[in-house]
Amino acid sequence: MEHKEQEREHMKFLPLRIILELLRICFIFLLLGGLIWQLIGGLYTINSPTAQYSWLAGLGVLLLLFVVYRNRWQFSGWYKGEERVRLSKRVSLSLIVISVFLLVAPFIVGTLYS
Repeated sequence: MEHKEQEREHMKFLPLRIILELLRICFIFLLLGGLIWQLIGGLYTINSPTAQYSWLAGLGVLLLLFVVYRNRWQFSGWYKGEERVRLSKRVSLSLIVISVFLLVAPFIVGTLYS
């Protein structure tokens, strides 16, 4: 009986928990991503061709944040659904490699097209 009451109580606050978690995700990706970009964005203004492709590095930053969110931060948020799972090691490693490539890509592409 007590378990059903706890479940009802949990369901009553579920929409609020989902909204709070979505706001948290927006905060992480927009503000933290923006802060990281402010810290490293100056590296990509070295020359014009590199600056032109700096958006690739922005994607790399967002991809890294996605991996960290899925593997760590989603378990410390407001939403406590059962669907929360970590990325597999293989997927995590693949996304991290792609992210690092995207962070370096503006220098490579800028050099090729200058």
